[in-house]
Amino acid sequence: MLGFEQIDSTNVADVGGKGAHLGELSRIDGIRVPDGFCVTTDAFQRVLAEVPSIDAQLDLLSRVEPDDHAAIRTLSADVRRAVEGAAVPDDLVAAISESLARLGEQASYAVRSSATAEDLPTASFAGQQDSYLNIVGPAAILRHVRRCWASLFTERAVTYRLRNGFDHRKVRMAVVVQRMVFPDAAGILFTADPVTSNRKIATVEAGWGFGEALVSGLVTGDVYTVRDDRVVTAAVATKQRFVQASPGGGTQDVPVEPRRQARPALTDAQVVRLVRLGRRIEAHFGRPQDIEWCLVGDDFHVVQSRPITTLFPLPTTDDQENHVYISVGHQQMMTDAMKPLGLSLWQLTTPRPMHEAGGRLFVDVAPTLATPAGRANILGALGKSDPLILDALQTVLDRGDFIRSLPDEDSGAAPAPAGAAPAAPAPAGAAPSGDSPAPIETDPAVVTELIRHNQASVATLRREIQGLSGPALLGFILADIEELRRILFDRRSFQAIMAGMEATWWLNDHLEAWLGEKNAADALTQSVPHNVTSEMGLALLDVADTIRPHADVVAFLHRVVDEGREGDGFLDELAGLAGGREAREAIRGYLDEYGMRCTGEIDITRTRWSEDPVTLVPTILGNVKNFEPGAGKRHFEQGLQESRRKEQELLTRLRALPDGEQKAEETKRMIDRVRTFAGYREYPKYGMVSRYFVYKQALLREADRLVRSGILREKEDIFFLRFEELQEVVRTDDVDAELVRARREAFRSYEALTPPRVLTSDGEAITGQYRREDAPPGALAGLPVSAGTVEGRARVVTDIARADLEAGDILVTAYTDPSWTPLFVTVAGLVTEVGGLMTHGAVIAREYGLPAVVSVQHATRLIRDGQRIRVHGTDGYVQILD
Repeated sequence: MLGFEQIDSTNVADVGGKGAHLGELSRIDGIRVPDGFCVTTDAFQRVLAEVPSIDAQLDLLSRVEPDDHAAIRTLSADVRRAVEGAAVPDDLVAAISESLARLGEQASYAVRSSATAEDLPTASFAGQQDSYLNIVGPAAILRHVRRCWASLFTERAVTYRLRNGFDHRKVRMAVVVQRMVFPDAAGILFTADPVTSNRKIATVEAGWGFGEALVSGLVTGDVYTVRDDRVVTAAVATKQRFVQASPGGGTQDVPVEPRRQARPALTDAQVVRLVRLGRRIEAHFGRPQDIEWCLVGDDFHVVQSRPITTLFPLPTTDDQENHVYISVGHQQMMTDAMKPLGLSLWQLTTPRPMHEAGGRLFVDVAPTLATPAGRANILGALGKSDPLILDALQTVLDRGDFIRSLPDEDSGAAPAPAGAAPAAPAPAGAAPSGDSPAPIETDPAVVTELIRHNQASVATLRREIQGLSGPALLGFILADIEELRRILFDRRSFQAIMAGMEATWWLNDHLEAWLGEKNAADALTQSVPHNVTSEMGLALLDVADTIRPHADVVAFLHRVVDEGREGDGFLDELAGLAGGREAREAIRGYLDEYGMRCTGEIDITRTRWSEDPVTLVPTILGNVKNFEPGAGKRHFEQGLQESRRKEQELLTRLRALPDGEQKAEETKRMIDRVRTFAGYREYPKYGMVSRYFVYKQALLREADRLVRSGILREKEDIFFLRFEELQEVVRTDDVDAELVRARREAFRSYEALTPPRVLTSDGEAITGQYRREDAPPGALAGLPVSAGTVEGRARVVTDIARADLEAGDILVTAYTDPSWTPLFVTVAGLVTEVGGLMTHGAVIAREYGLPAVVSVQHATRLIRDGQRIRVHGTDGYVQILD
């Protein structure tokens, strides 16, 4: 046994998360916590070890799939029965009785489970185990202690652990036994708004009697929001039921007398006082808290506090200024968490300062928004690319009190969009000064020369990095990043990219004004030259052409997928099959050209196609099944013919207008310009990712050396070090193993988070809204990025390696980066949750002639796999047809 006075945060392994928090709470001045003690995890382990056949039962439970509800229900019930029937050692019975005698043997107690993986910063496990109220007498308390132990194996708790990767054997159970208070009112206090994540706003929920009525959803309580010691909103509910103590022990649900139903459970002064107590608790734990409280007379008692695990973390700052952060991931089509090495390398590459939070990168645009010119620049750019971010920023500006206004000359920040995207340079990414690029001549030789220079530079890198190791290698990479930046932000390269974008905007604006033709540039940019990303998708069709005639090879590749193989070993096995050598060479040739790519490729730590070619096999097999020989060349030629046909149609219609010859002549110049430069926009990222892969291969060789020397436990440990930290490890042959372990654990928690498009320094996540009335009722609004309308079967794909697509399907996914392009040749349309007008998925959809709508919020949840949908790529919405 451990009394609360003996417990602090170091005792989680002994008393679980809930018990440790109660011990900490009892140490905070001014916080009243009812007395109690914890039955430790050692006691649980002793009892569990004596349960017959428990090891075999836990083995069975650990092998169950998280979605096999029937098996979980049966096996978990068996374990619970065994634990509830377990004998408790005499010395443990005596220790519990002694603790009860100290606190009052015949008093009423709450008996609550407290698991070692509960109420932690990264996983709350809230509600996964059981609690019992108003338990009286040693025998009853001992019986409910066993029930708490057994509740570690409820169906919901087992499922939660399976889904979150927690080992059943490693999660131990303590039990909190705490004197009851019998409240007049009770409820929950969130020290940050659980809906908006705003850390400055606290939310209080209150009802009559025990708080269990609110927690369980039995009643709707009063809801108050508080900011700066002031009640901002108060919604008083009609509280028809409440939970109170039963005379014989336990609780009962009873009706509220009519005169009290609409009465507030708390006064405004009590609400403010409660929030002040909450802020004291929050300061002690160092993060926002979810607090359970009781009001007895006019005194507040705190019976639990746990971290709010759903809040997106805030970037760390050393000032008290207001900041407005824009997600870089939403600009880069990579909203997944990144590992520290990936984050730091990207920050070394980009020209703008970036802030880290939750394994993602953000750019602070508050200084830019503060000036009239900066505000106009950034809102104008985002108006073309991502209306949800635009609306979120406008929401902040409209409040009038968050961004202080400065004259243009007082701002030290470049008035530029926030993408800071070196791989797809927008004005902020490639021209840090914010200057507009000078015009560039419409000359295809410009593009071929830029590509040639990039290729030559990567070839030089490959040659010169060979043989380097230790500090020399890390120093070489750091110096080469400057060469990478020089190429990415080369002024002529930026001019070429902007020439294609500006020609697109000109064509869309003028042809809609002159002819009523929406998004005309979409058809005109099909099959443009030099688009390395679209060429990558078509090249995989050529690989399928090589494989298709050889039945043994096709069958073997199906087995590779079915067996869940990884790595590149299967390529050597191909040689023994008829046609296998040709298939192997085709795949290897493809990897030589595009093997540095993968999903989330801006993170250097992500597994590349060359490292795990099995990732590509499902797409290759889909191409074998869905296409006839020569499909790649036909696909390109059809797009080219459609582009030429559309060009002639538009020019003919223009010539029929007043001043038609002049309009046609201007339009023809812009069509030539967009077709000259639009494809090049994809190349800088290809060059960057090619360079990153060379760095990665060299760094992994160095990691091998560190593992052989006993400095690192495994190669991938380097991914959890920032580049400058890795430099120090290589220099000293010494690593902080605890730092690596903590970073791994933090990364696992970050993976479960969804980054907001816009985040303020108050912690408020602002999603933005589509403010439009042109979509039919029930339609899902989005951003139109590739014109046309298509109807078909929705295939909701979250993992490219598991995509099972057929011709005519509509791909629905969270985001697409260049690695998804091989799927585009199969599908008839595209819907994504993230994206903008000039992001990679939009560019490739236009080139392939696929109707596409992006930035459709929650598309992968609102659209079910297999539903028929209609994608309106011209007007920007999706209809669910069944």
